[in-house]
Amino acid sequence: MHENEGESKFWFPAKRYGWGWGLANCWQGLVVQIGYVVLLIFSARFLLPRGQKTEFWTLFLVSTIVFIAIHYLKGEKPLAWRWGK
Repeated sequence: MHENEGESKFWFPAKRYGWGWGLANCWQGLVVQIGYVVLLIFSARFLLPRGQKTEFWTLFLVSTIVFIAIHYLKGEKPLAWRWGK
């Protein structure tokens, strides 16, 4: 399956205001963003009540680094602070 010419090749567009990425614009990006949130919610729900704070924070740190790396690799490069348009 080929991309349409008008379709963006990026999973995550750069934010219109500020620096970084906005919400995903394709299903692959949505899977990444929803998966990250679900992973953190479940890890907080099941690790923290058991007193496994070190495991929770390790998982949080590693998953956040992976999350940002995926955004950097598959997203539009946020080269500078954006002021709109």
